[in-house]
Formats: sequence, structure tokens, C-alpha cells
Amino acid sequence: MDTRYNVVVIGGGSAGLISAYMCAAVKAKVALVEKHRMGGDCLNTGCVPSKALLRSAHFVHDLKRHQEFGVKDLSYTLDFAQVMERVQKKIQAIEPHDSVERYTQLGVDCIKGNAEILDTRRVRVGDQILQAKHLILALGASPLVPPIEGLAQIPYLTSDNLWNLRELPGRLLVLGGGPIGCEMAQAFARFGSAVTLVEMLPQLLSKEDEDAALLVQKHLEHDGVRIMTSSKALSVQKESNGYSLKCQKADGTQEAVGFDHILLALGRKANTASINWSSLGIQLNPNGTIKTDAYLRTTQSHIYACGDVTGPYQLTHAASHQAWYCAMNALFSPFVKFKADYRVLPWVTFTDPEIAQVGLNEKTAKAQGIPYEVSRYELDDLDRAITDSAAHGFVKVLTVPGKDKILGVTICAHLAGELIGEWALAMKNGLGLRRILGTVHAYPSYIEANKAVAGVWARAHVPAWSTGILQWYHQRRR
Repeated sequence: MDTRYNVVVIGGGSAGLISAYMCAAVKAKVALVEKHRMGGDCLNTGCVPSKALLRSAHFVHDLKRHQEFGVKDLSYTLDFAQVMERVQKKIQAIEPHDSVERYTQLGVDCIKGNAEILDTRRVRVGDQILQAKHLILALGASPLVPPIEGLAQIPYLTSDNLWNLRELPGRLLVLGGGPIGCEMAQAFARFGSAVTLVEMLPQLLSKEDEDAALLVQKHLEHDGVRIMTSSKALSVQKESNGYSLKCQKADGTQEAVGFDHILLALGRKANTASINWSSLGIQLNPNGTIKTDAYLRTTQSHIYACGDVTGPYQLTHAASHQAWYCAMNALFSPFVKFKADYRVLPWVTFTDPEIAQVGLNEKTAKAQGIPYEVSRYELDDLDRAITDSAAHGFVKVLTVPGKDKILGVTICAHLAGELIGEWALAMKNGLGLRRILGTVHAYPSYIEANKAVAGVWARAHVPAWSTGILQWYHQRRR
């Protein structure tokens, strides 16, 4: 087999798959090396299993609300093992999308094994040496395990091994109040676990605006999650009936929280620890991610990196977005090259209600000193949300003062992740709130909330002088 390639991609997660696909699509010779499972974290331990689990939890939540929907009597028995088997079935159903067979048909040489980077143009996989004009590093990331005293001596859960559970934890402690922590805390509370969520910062979901984070916190607490913010984890101890986590609160007092299982949801670290980067002339950032420029080139200009291994966004769709730039720049530079563009990058936290954001929120606008106006629409006014008993949340749009140019949107509501797409499209194509307002939206639907918030902006920007003229005009015509 010819082992000379235009591009060798290392890593078969979202970033690596899209990089390899794009190279093959433009008829380059490309190899994709994956040592474990195609699809990476997203398919096997991240997005797919977590959303499958959340769907089951949401269904259980609706069962508990049966009287609200006119069902007088209802009983059910949760089979948690079957819930987790359903999760595995959903992974298996999606696996063909990311399979060796599919990518081989697309023209990619898929090679299973550990990739050893011999130098900046050669990669060894087993007894095979691949020669490459360019390398694309899509090595991914792993759950962050903090250096908490006693933690290493007990079994703990992460997003890697959570899916092996077949018995519902009686007491679950979730360490970390980011998206993963909040999603899993809510899901397990709805299944019936006694859940405590411990977060070191004073706010859950620290990147979100306070109003959105507080609304999600309210719903988590309603579902039975005990939330401890401003609480620093100090140590873990084994107890006669399980384990306990000693925490220090903001006032200096300490509290021990008992648990049967602990889930670490403190973020992820780039998979860069096992490689001698200095020998390759590739620099890392202080946080361990691979340093890249605006074109996603490493400090070796013919080697590129994308996805969680370089950041700054640990999102599947961000990894796929970066992968396009890596492939095109590797294959067509210096004749043409593209700077990675993150200006319109939506993301969603899949709690109930969801939080979806694109562009600036108030927190980032204030931090960057960017002036803005806020238009806000409450979902308790939306007909479809009322009929669905989901009349909570809001759509908040930031605009340039006095103009309808959209700076960013935050939605905290049922199906917020579906509503954010229209805003991403509008921002990407320079469409303002007047265009949103002038677009027909189906009734009754959740997406009408987008038009409604545009109406809020329009009413606030009616010129004061026009009211008197209109009154005079209509009076004259009576």
C-alpha cells in the first residue's frame, strides 16, 4: 500500500472525521488514524449518550406531571438498567455515520492503532510508517480529575465511565456546575437519585448571564437537586455507609456531604501529555492545548490542529467548524488560506429549560466594554408555550444602541437550542431585527418568540415625532 499522503489525520472524533472527509472530498490522499473508537467522545461518551439519557429523564419528568395534562391516575416503575441500555442502542444506531466502512467509501484510508509521531512528516502505526505532506492533529481531550485529597483512593465517575452504570445511585454528588454537571444533576434527580451539586464559583453555568443561570438553578432545585455554590472541595473520605466530600463554604465554615457515587464534571484537558512536543518543535499553551495561529497552524507551519486539543471551544460543532479550515488550509495554502471565524458560534446547555447563546451576552459585552441595548421577550406570553405548559423563560437580544444590528442572543426556554438557529443565520448574514420582524413565522410555534422579541425592539424605537403625525393623519381621514 502507498503510504505517502497529502494529509495524515490523527484522531477519529468530530474534528478528525470532518478533516479527513473534507480532504477526501477534494480528492486528496488522506489517512485517518484512530486508536480506539471512531466517533470519539461525542458519539461514545459525550453528546449522543448524554442527550439520550436526558430524553429518558424528561419523559419521567412528564410522567410525574400527569395530572397537569389531565391524567388522573398513573403508575410506573423505572428500570434504570433499561434506560442505560437504551442509551447504548442510540449510540449503536448512530455509529454507522462515523464508521470505518463509511469513511472508506468516502475515500479515506482508515487505520486503527496508536499513532507515534516520529517527526514532523512521519507517523508510525504498528509496523507501518505513513509519510505526510501535512499532519492534522485532532487528539481530543479527557475529563479533568482534580487533585482532591482522597479522591484517587475511591471509585469515581466521569463522562467516560458514567455509561457503565446499571444501578441508579441512591446518593449522587456532582462536582462542577458547568453544562455537563447541571445536565446530569437534573437527569439523575428526575430518575430519583438524591443529588447534590457542588460548585466552587458563586454562580452555576459561570459563562452565562446571571438571569439565565438563576432560572436553570430554580428548575434544578424544583427537581430536587441540592445546590451548593461558593463551595470548594477539600477532601474525600470513606464512611461506613458510603463516602463524604468535605467542602469549605464562602464564610469559611466546612460541611461534609455524603454520597454513594461522585461524578466529576469539572471540564476537560487536552490529550497532549504523552507526546514530546518540544522535540517536534510544537508549542503548547499554558493550559496544555496545542498553540495554533488564526489559520489553525501549529508552530510547525505544515502541521495543523483542531478540536478539543487546541480549543478554545470544547464543542462538537466548533471542532467540525475548525476541521474545515484545517483541511482547506493544509491542502491549498499558500495559494489560498482562510482564517478561522468564530464570530457566529452558537452553543446550547441542554438542561430543562435549555440555555442557547450566540454572539455576545451581557456578561461578555460588559467585560469587553461594548455598548448595547437589550430587548427581552418573556415566554409566559407565548401562546404555544402556554398550551404546552412550558410558559417560562425568555429571549434576550443585544443590539447596537439605536440600531437593529444584532450583537448576540441568549435564550433560556424549552427548545432554546432549536430557536437559536434563526439568530445564528441572521448574524452570519448581517440581517437585523427588522428582517426578523418582517419574516412570517408559523403559528402557534416556539419560533414566534424570535419575531416577538423583534417586535419589542421595534416598539421601543418608534420615533416620538411620528405618533402625533399619525394621529393627525387618521383624524383628517375620518
